[in-house]
Amino acid sequence: MTSRIPGFYKLSIDERLSKVKEFAGLTDEEVTLLREMGNLDDKTADLLIENVVGSMAYPFAVATNFMINGKEYLVPMVIEESSVVAAASNAARVMRRDGGIKSIVSEPIMIGQIQLVNVDSPYQAKMIILEHKDEILSLANEQDPILVKLGGGAKDIEVRLLDSRIGPMIVTHLLVDVRDAMGANAVNSMCEKVAPYIEELTGGRVYLRIISNLADRRIVRSSVKVYKEDIGGEEVVDGIIAAYAFAESDPYRASTHNKGIMNGVIAVALATGQDHRALEAGAHTYAARFGWYSPLSVWEKDEDGNLVGYLEMPMAVGIIGGCTRVHPIARIGLKILGVKTAKELAEIMGAVGLAQNFAALRALATVGIQKGHMKLHARNIAAMAGAKGELIDKVAEEMIREGKITFDRAKEILEKLGS
Repeated sequence: MTSRIPGFYKLSIDERLSKVKEFAGLTDEEVTLLREMGNLDDKTADLLIENVVGSMAYPFAVATNFMINGKEYLVPMVIEESSVVAAASNAARVMRRDGGIKSIVSEPIMIGQIQLVNVDSPYQAKMIILEHKDEILSLANEQDPILVKLGGGAKDIEVRLLDSRIGPMIVTHLLVDVRDAMGANAVNSMCEKVAPYIEELTGGRVYLRIISNLADRRIVRSSVKVYKEDIGGEEVVDGIIAAYAFAESDPYRASTHNKGIMNGVIAVALATGQDHRALEAGAHTYAARFGWYSPLSVWEKDEDGNLVGYLEMPMAVGIIGGCTRVHPIARIGLKILGVKTAKELAEIMGAVGLAQNFAALRALATVGIQKGHMKLHARNIAAMAGAKGELIDKVAEEMIREGKITFDRAKEILEKLGS
């Protein structure tokens, strides 16, 4: 099976779904769930959050052409922004050489923070906590013996001294290998368990005991070579590098640069039931880790004039627990990917982020970002104005030709065509 499906976008929804069904081995029931646009039944919705009064569906799409670490993938994406899926698919198509995008992931270490205050001798308290590291780790691991049995669990601690407006704080970092989970529940429970013991050791007062979403021990690194002849020559390569250099030099540009990366990452996160808010927070904090805000990716030119890209960012994702096991569409998303570990999911999401970033930079350096985006936007405006069937494309094409894509103009064109 291959993810290279020319003309996929031209197929009807049912035809596309048939291709995905064959690729991923979906059951008829799973196909039906997807075809219903992901609406939740009342019971499942009520399990996920409080005060449920209904559910809201976003488009569920698949990006084609992805080859990551030599393996074929159809990538599920949930997003409302026009052209993102098309851009990812087009980028993946020119990134298939040499085994495609390469991704590696560090160990799934998450950080739990235990905040200690009201200590007279902070350095002495720090040493006391470190001296009792083994007891602290043992106490934490008592909280989740199954995780420990699977090879995870609390592995180490760090102790940091912070100055604050209310005086010195001692912050103990509990470093937990969470295996195939995102890890928030496991880490928070361990922090709760060891907090009283840290108070007992130091005589201080613990307030916060909670996971950090700056998952800088759980990093994905993705890289790719894009051959110049596949993207229009060395002039395009130079344009992309110039766009990257702008982002590297200016936080105003870097913010939008990284937003393009997150378009891909968050779309996959939503399709697979991840905590996308944690991913977003961790990514942007990581981008500012040196004291200024910078791009999460780097683009260079090799000695042959080809484009080389590299992405590094936190990627705290899981395939067990939480929404990934409760939401039926999230389960289907994971099945389409065929992932068996959180590590593989993180590798895919890093690769998609890099591809999405390339697509945006290429568009900016050549035809401009608006060309593809506005084509889809024009169709949306036409539909909003009341166009149906073939009229949607006719109204959209007229607005694009005029360069005036507004609701009022769509209404005028629709009335003219109707007459």
